[in-house]
Amino acid sequence: SENILGYFVNVERIPNSCSHSPNQISLKERKILVNLSMAYYRVNISAYNEAGESPRAIYIVPEFSGTDLPGQIHVKSQGTNAVVTWTPEYNPKCFVVDWGTGKEDMHMKIVTTATRNFTLDNFQPYKLYKIMVHASDVCQCESFIRHEKTFGVTHFYSVEGVPRTGPTNVTILNITKHSALVKWTEIAEEDRLGFLQGYRISYTDSSRKKSLAVTLNSTTTSYHLTGLKEKTTYRVQISGFTNAGEGPLTLSQPFSTPKYGTVEHLCICITQHES
Repeated sequence: SENILGYFVNVERIPNSCSHSPNQISLKERKILVNLSMAYYRVNISAYNEAGESPRAIYIVPEFSGTDLPGQIHVKSQGTNAVVTWTPEYNPKCFVVDWGTGKEDMHMKIVTTATRNFTLDNFQPYKLYKIMVHASDVCQCESFIRHEKTFGVTHFYSVEGVPRTGPTNVTILNITKHSALVKWTEIAEEDRLGFLQGYRISYTDSSRKKSLAVTLNSTTTSYHLTGLKEKTTYRVQISGFTNAGEGPLTLSQPFSTPKYGTVEHLCICITQHES
């Protein structure tokens, strides 16, 4: 609108243990470039004119992963606590540690000592925690947004459990005399209760004389069954497993191989010879 004089932008860190609100940025243009760490952030944008300020538009910066972070984080469980250690290549004035199960449940602690380790508490079993360590050469609370850089990120379970469910949407496709393709949807993260190590596919023929199990890695969502018998009914079940063990099997999924394979068209040509 031509009546807008400018915009107010607040970039707020999540979580933010500072006692005061973040700095407000005033600008005329409808864009701004900010350099942020991998912490969670909330951006509040409002417009203003001579009559006053508009309601705020709220934008949550999407979570993203970094593959070229400078450092590694190591986490060791101690009951409901965890000891986080790291080895920085240089010694910034302070570190900022974030930990929690997501942007709605994050905690923040400023570490100003040179111990390079920190004890986190109140971890619950079977929950996936995200732990981030950021470095900053400016330790004033209001300066972290502009100066902190992410040192490393890791994920952690204080206690792992077995998956509470198996994969979903199990389907059998491309069935032939001796093969079939099994596809499924991966186990949802909230149902894993631990770091998913892989899947096990079990399939048995109707006579139960042939029963096989195949172990696959956690990124696989399909498998080609081979060596099947023609005109035979098979049943397939899939489970996921973590370091704590194997979860429940999916419901038995039946399919039958045909007696004949792909129909082949045969042309018989008769040649007449004149006598």
